[in-house]
Amino acid sequence: MLNTFIGDAGHLSVIVAFVAATVAAYSYYMAARNQPLGQADATWLRLGRGAFLLHGVAVLSVIVCLFGIIHGHRYEYYYAWSHSSNHLPVYYMISCFWEGQEGSFLLWIFWHVVLGLAIMRWNKLWEAPVMAIFAGVQLFLTSMILGVVFGGVKIGSSPFILLRDFLVDLPVFKMNPDFVPTDGTGLNALLQNYWMVIHPPTLFLGFALTLVPFAFAIAGLWKGEFSKWVKPALRWSLWGGLVLGVGIMMGAYWAYETLNFGGYWNWDPVENAVYIPWLVLVAGIHALVLWQQRRTALRTGFVLVITTFLLILYATFLTRSGVLGNASVHSFTDLGLSGQLMIYLGAFVVLAIALLVYRWKSIPISEKELTTYNPELWVFVGATVLCLGAFQVLVTTSIPVYNAFLGFIGIKSNMALPADQIAHFTKIQLWMGVGVALLSGLAQLMWWQRNDKSTLANALGTPTVLTLLGAALVILLLRYNDLEIQPTYIVLLTAALFGVLANISTISQLILRRVKLSGGAVAHLGIALMLLGILGSAGYSNIISKNVSGLVYSKEFPEDLNRDNVLLWRNDATPMGQYDVSYTGQYFDVPGVPGYVNKDLLFRTADEYKALARGEIKRDDKVYYKAGDTVEILPENTYYRVEYKDRETGNAFTLYPRAQVNEEMGGLLASPDIKKFLDHDIYSHISSVPDPTKEKDWSEVKESQLSVGDTIFLNDYFAVFRGVEPAKETAGLGLAKGDLAIQADMLVFGEKKQYHVHPLFVVRNKMIGRVPDEIEDLGLRISLNSVDPTAGKFTFGISTTQKDYIILKAVEKPFINLLWSGTLLMAVGFGLALRKGSRKEASVPATAPKISRTVAKAHPEPVA
Repeated sequence: MLNTFIGDAGHLSVIVAFVAATVAAYSYYMAARNQPLGQADATWLRLGRGAFLLHGVAVLSVIVCLFGIIHGHRYEYYYAWSHSSNHLPVYYMISCFWEGQEGSFLLWIFWHVVLGLAIMRWNKLWEAPVMAIFAGVQLFLTSMILGVVFGGVKIGSSPFILLRDFLVDLPVFKMNPDFVPTDGTGLNALLQNYWMVIHPPTLFLGFALTLVPFAFAIAGLWKGEFSKWVKPALRWSLWGGLVLGVGIMMGAYWAYETLNFGGYWNWDPVENAVYIPWLVLVAGIHALVLWQQRRTALRTGFVLVITTFLLILYATFLTRSGVLGNASVHSFTDLGLSGQLMIYLGAFVVLAIALLVYRWKSIPISEKELTTYNPELWVFVGATVLCLGAFQVLVTTSIPVYNAFLGFIGIKSNMALPADQIAHFTKIQLWMGVGVALLSGLAQLMWWQRNDKSTLANALGTPTVLTLLGAALVILLLRYNDLEIQPTYIVLLTAALFGVLANISTISQLILRRVKLSGGAVAHLGIALMLLGILGSAGYSNIISKNVSGLVYSKEFPEDLNRDNVLLWRNDATPMGQYDVSYTGQYFDVPGVPGYVNKDLLFRTADEYKALARGEIKRDDKVYYKAGDTVEILPENTYYRVEYKDRETGNAFTLYPRAQVNEEMGGLLASPDIKKFLDHDIYSHISSVPDPTKEKDWSEVKESQLSVGDTIFLNDYFAVFRGVEPAKETAGLGLAKGDLAIQADMLVFGEKKQYHVHPLFVVRNKMIGRVPDEIEDLGLRISLNSVDPTAGKFTFGISTTQKDYIILKAVEKPFINLLWSGTLLMAVGFGLALRKGSRKEASVPATAPKISRTVAKAHPEPVA
């Protein structure tokens, strides 16, 4: 039944949230206007607080209403119908919440509410000016989900629009305006992954955190407090760098686990749109550290902090305006919000740049002259390298924007993104990685050596010598194994090794001095390890599924599929590198049953989400379903069981890569399965399977008349007819009183195991029907065609088809664990910096033998 109450309540809550944000922005502005920092007009301040609290309550109400629509399967609403379905578990319903544009905007708005409340609680000195900026941003964001028409202009896209209003031209709504579909279109198959439950909230929290230092910077310019803003902004920037960096790497791991391009980063424009502001944010953190601890680079800090948030807004425009078109598989479709997004972006760009230009000459600058032995110089150079890397990605990623702008002013442009984006970006970003690795190690060593040339030379000596020895050893190993040695790879290897060893040296020296561990050194060590992991896994990945058969699988396949994949016939072991590999069948995911269930144990019914157990489904000694039980299944994905056996060691393991034939998304959607070893991964995914939507090409039926106990030869196999039995409980036949159903019990002896086959003979409504049984392993179909009870003879029909197969790609990715462990270390480093950032300086024990309190004060810890 059509239910409009929850949608009306949600839409009203959006309007209240928008109005409250507007009131809060104006009230906080009036509270801070013409008032020195820390003082505010009390009346306006109370009104601003109350309005923002009301805004937060309204936002929570919107979230409750929208999730209630999704969880309640209210398909009269377009959002629920287009993103969810009846059979999704609750945790994927959460993913449905932010799959659409409106839901992701709402997630972003929610995090701003949380952060705004935190500022009101812990940053009262800055509350009025900072919250004026915060509420202004909320005003714009809330307008994106407003969904109202004012003066003929549509403002925002509502998540509470009814299906009949969105698909108004469908004939069904003309005949029945209250029509409600029984099921939704479902969640995108690639998003049905646990990482999609936690990755988007983490990423949007990172987006939201970039607003906090931006708001402090603007407030500092506004109130003429050019240095006081740095301390609170630095702490929030560290949180932003930590959360956004972890969110990006979560997305990379999701791509590695779910997509089949063979990696974790594809330089897709939407990936780039998140990567760019993170690089600039990290550069900004370094600039803020330089001002807070060495009183230099304040102007740079202002520029980078402001630029970070503006780049987040630009990323929003890129991904949600439709300007990318087909340039990205991740971008949202245009919901008519491009004009609003441009106004949103333009308003803050103009505000920030105008205020920065107006106050530029008033911002303090350092009179200190930087020399080669000043660590500040090298930290500044490192920040510059990060910005240059971000600029290169930004310029290329923005090509669709250039084309759109030139087309808008009447100039035709044929610029296109690079055909091979991975090669294009890697060519420059590789050298950025070299610079970051070298500078992160050098700057950390110099930061703790008090500009003493002799001490610095000693500190650099050990890491440098070990780096050269390590690089030489790796080169020898590469040559010994006949692997390619590219000069650029060797340079990156050397730089990353230096970054690792220099930061380990710094950490060990601080431990010996009994100084608190440096968050910067730990974070930089993580970055260097990540670079080594990227070099090993991307530069030296090894395809072990090379086609050595000499056969071309299909002339319709691209060259690389025929060349780099192995054909696996069902139950036939095939050599692949050091492994013997066997494809042993198709499996389904059955909720409540650990692992996957063999498709041969399931008899499919008219309801695609239900099947009958053909035998016991058990794990260890626990029986989950008995023969004849109805089983709930998740049929969207088929898992293909692949057994690996190492010929050298005899060790074996099993993988379950999955695939789904989805014509709407371009055919085969394949997700890999990964076997993890300490020093490498085996990454396997399906490249091709027989099309399940097409009828199998069965041979002409050959009939054989058998008695109970007879043996029959079936091509290369033989079978024994063991008898017949009633099939009274067989579902899906619709048997009534007087109907008859019997099933034959035939035991087929295959190459490796025996199969029970149960073809059915049915008499229903005085009509004869037959339900054949198939053995996909052997490519056999057996039917019980007729029964002669007088003579005790049974006629069987036998037909054959091509055996089941898959085409598999398997890649060895060496040292990829360095990438993931480096990510964890980077996060730990940010966490250590945050912990220490609350203290003015590292505490030093009175008994510290090699560093005095004076030295500790003169050389505070670089937090990033």
